[in-house]
Amino acid sequence: MKTTSTLSALLLSLLILFSFQAHSQAVEMASASIDISQLIDKAEMANRVKTEFLHAWNGYKKYAWGYDALQPLSKKPHNWYKKSLLMTPVDAFDTMILMDLTEEAKETKELIFKNLDFDVDMDVQNFEVSIRILGGLLSAYELDGDRRFLSLAEDLAKRLMKAFNSPSGMPFRYVNLKTGATSGEISNPAEIGTYLIEYGTLSKHTGNPEYYNTAMKAMAALYELRSPINLTAEGINVETNKVTNPVSHISGCIDSYLEYMLKGSILFNDKQLTAMWKPTIEAVNKYLADQSNDTLWYGQSDMYTGKRTSTKYGALDAFFAGTLAMDNDLKRAEALQNSNYLMWKQNGVEPESINYKTMKVENGSYILRPENFESVYYLYQYTNDQRYLEMGKKMFENLVKSCRTHEAYTAIQDVRTMEKKDYMESFFFAETLKYAFLLFDDSGKLEFHKVIFNTEAHPYKRG
Repeated sequence: MKTTSTLSALLLSLLILFSFQAHSQAVEMASASIDISQLIDKAEMANRVKTEFLHAWNGYKKYAWGYDALQPLSKKPHNWYKKSLLMTPVDAFDTMILMDLTEEAKETKELIFKNLDFDVDMDVQNFEVSIRILGGLLSAYELDGDRRFLSLAEDLAKRLMKAFNSPSGMPFRYVNLKTGATSGEISNPAEIGTYLIEYGTLSKHTGNPEYYNTAMKAMAALYELRSPINLTAEGINVETNKVTNPVSHISGCIDSYLEYMLKGSILFNDKQLTAMWKPTIEAVNKYLADQSNDTLWYGQSDMYTGKRTSTKYGALDAFFAGTLAMDNDLKRAEALQNSNYLMWKQNGVEPESINYKTMKVENGSYILRPENFESVYYLYQYTNDQRYLEMGKKMFENLVKSCRTHEAYTAIQDVRTMEKKDYMESFFFAETLKYAFLLFDDSGKLEFHKVIFNTEAHPYKRG
């Protein structure tokens, strides 16, 4: 009996073990099946983004061809200044090349060479014209190879460089393209320190170091104005070399200065920039990073004390997850992108700013900003984690649902009501749709680790 009982128990144990293994295999197969069924068709998504680019571009062509931008609701063209700088065509050109939109690129190229002229008596904002027009012309030259793009870029840069004729070497905000007259001495780090990528690329292609040296002088002068705890001020007077607003943060007015410090060190292998970046990012993470509700955010602080002055965070801040990833700080990068996505999901599309302590919207506008798409793209490149594809897919679908019009795409006045605003920024083509497309594109036309993007998403080759 004892032998029989032992044998029965053994048989029962084996039966239970086999049943457990079979169940485990079934669960694994089911899990695998779920994962496979949830895999995103990247080629399909890339084509969807390209289709929406064409939809918006055709709206621009129909109602605003040759102008800076389209007002999609009223279907009227708009220029930034008294004469068009072809803001949308120049900004959009390299996206067309990356999307293999051959006919659109050819037509746009002809328009640029026929109509783009900088010998005009008008004041322009140095920062915006540099990142969009100068930046776009330089990437057009690298991707297309036509030296006329480079000639236009150098002509523009020579005119814009007169903005740097200040006692400090930091640029004025505005410069007249014809006369070189300057104005706007009260500036900010973004408008002082966001030229190195473009000017350095121009120096590389022309062999003239003056461009890089000019931008580097401005960067170094700005860096010298940091506080004893290595935080950067929002407001700077370029004539007196004095701080005018001591608040520090990673948002608009400071954002791309931080971005260019790191990107410049990588693109040009500049040890001086590397030495500047290390204490800067340490201070940003020490005094601006903020854990709230188990999520990571970056707030605003007094540059001298590090004391928190605001818990505002917004669409522009979202770029920083990508910057952290580029700096090999993936733990913070992933945590911050989770916060970025949370901000996006809360209202269907992200607002311009929220209070991250209360998660209440402070500024409800959405002007088709790209930074959330940018960081999703960067995180996917660095981690190959499928959840970033899912984030990008959902954000893109939200964008289509909320911002698509019969003729193009338009901004949102307030994400709480989804009332539309009559404007389509050129960066919608240059950045938002480019990053969305590249997230899903497997063509190999652009290799992420072989380029550096300027703050307008214009790519330049490393090395």
